Amino acid sequence: MKKKLIYLMTAVLSGIMVSFSACTKDGDSRTDGTAKLQIRMTDAPGNFSKINLSVKEIVLISNGKPYTFTANANIFNILDFRIGTSKPDILVASGEMPAGDITEIRLVLNDSGNTIVVDGGEQALTIPSGQSSGWKVKLTENPSLLPGASYSLLLDFDAAKSIVSTGNGRYILKPVVRGVATATSGLISGAVLPLESHPEILVIAGADTVGTVPDPLTGKFTVGGLAAGTYSVKFSPVAGYRDSTVTNIAVSAGRNTDLGTVTLKQ
Repeated sequence: MKKKLIYLMTAVLSGIMVSFSACTKDGDSRTDGTAKLQIRMTDAPGNFSKINLSVKEIVLISNGKPYTFTANANIFNILDFRIGTSKPDILVASGEMPAGDITEIRLVLNDSGNTIVVDGGEQALTIPSGQSSGWKVKLTENPSLLPGASYSLLLDFDAAKSIVSTGNGRYILKPVVRGVATATSGLISGAVLPLESHPEILVIAGADTVGTVPDPLTGKFTVGGLAAGTYSVKFSPVAGYRDSTVTNIAVSAGRNTDLGTVTLKQ
């Protein structure tokens, strides 16, 4: 198979998991301190026919600052998405944010479009006033995002606890949601010297390759968005220096595999 090479010549994060079937030369596997997130929702079942949700946004708090992910999903029946089925979840929003710890997540719904179907009849779900900032998501632990890695944030909507009967045949929506973040990619980093060697750095999996170049002032490099697996890293310097390859590098999702400093010989 012909090797597919992605030349990465800038310091702008590509922000996507590298697909080794791609053949492009304008991506970038180096990191700029951000992590990529996909925010998905699933359901813990309740005794209703449908619960249609209209999500406005999801707000993530890190280092005291809010980062807003605008929902790109239309109104959807959350009961259609359950773990263990052919449709385990639905992608609600995606984007990037600075790496670091997420200390709080809030689910914000639109004021209208949220409905419930009970015994064949559909009615609007009333949202209590004063909830413009959304509902706090219960975290099993505070997710820690690495720069250059990709993550899936799953919001588990508890239908049985989220729907409150008013006793007169009407219902109020008070979402009870649990959040779990899972890394979906890893990184390889290190440094290469001497600076004058100006190597191209190739991260290889089988017959396919993704590449970058080191920082010209420090020699440091990071290749992010790598699926879990075993890789080789080849350093191809300018004339006067010899190629060097580091083999059997294990990459795990959510972890940075640091190669340390690689010194190229003349």
